[in-house]
Amino acid sequence: MTILDTPLPTYDAPVVVVPAPGSGPGNWAGAASAVLVDGVTYLTYRVRRPLAEGRGVSTVVARAADGIHFEPVCEVFRDDFGAESFERPVVLRRPDGGWRLYLSCATPGSKHWWIEALDADTPETLPQGRRTVVLPGDEATAVKDPVITERDGRWEMWLCEHPLTEPGHEDRMSTAYLTSDDGLAWTRHGTVLRPTAGTWDARGARVTTVLSHDPLVVLYDGRPSAADNWHEVTSVARAGADGVLVADPDAPVLRSPDSDGALRYAAAVPQPDGSTRFYYELARPDGAHDLVTSLAG
Repeated sequence: MTILDTPLPTYDAPVVVVPAPGSGPGNWAGAASAVLVDGVTYLTYRVRRPLAEGRGVSTVVARAADGIHFEPVCEVFRDDFGAESFERPVVLRRPDGGWRLYLSCATPGSKHWWIEALDADTPETLPQGRRTVVLPGDEATAVKDPVITERDGRWEMWLCEHPLTEPGHEDRMSTAYLTSDDGLAWTRHGTVLRPTAGTWDARGARVTTVLSHDPLVVLYDGRPSAADNWHEVTSVARAGADGVLVADPDAPVLRSPDSDGALRYAAAVPQPDGSTRFYYELARPDGAHDLVTSLAG
């Protein structure tokens, strides 16, 4: 599925790479990111169970030579970080050859989130890696679900922010843009993607992957109401001359045909042959969410 030569995920016969940990709503495998290193795809995702069974219990790093059949490399558990839940992680190889895993961590008993990084020499040793709180959030803002790229020493982040200033409305979300020299100390440059009143993304807009940097084209998750929290769907946004992202009016809104309709947390991995492999969380008929992949282009 493409629009204006932009590759997109699809719900037509995607391949399940990590099944949900159980049946029914609240059982999710996904919120993934992935990177291709020396011909091998490294995938990281969170395993999530229903609220009464622990929410986001762990983050897994896995690898596959074919981008489909993954074997686990390591697993990090939320209790080791004093977190109530995990959400979208990011795994990448640092420019110096080491590895880094970013974790989205929920503060117990609150709506607050922070982002922490693990640095290690190998993917296998990430759970024992050096820990750094890279974005603590604050009383007014929860931070989670980063999208991070590194090019020629320039680190960029598109960060999901949730305002905590109005009780009962902490699910609202927008996306900020940040830069860094080392991927640990970040400078925020403002909000670049906001919800659009009266539309399918009126309650929130979260960048999930960068399709191209020049021009800047992204996929993002959105939802129209608080009731659609956890059921986000996906579309395209493009940056204007001021760098602010605007929803593409010609792009489709992609959703699962099943259950709550969720098609979210899409991550794009460019392939050597020019195609793009996507990984995303997709609702299945029983309400669980599988982590799936499809190829475009």
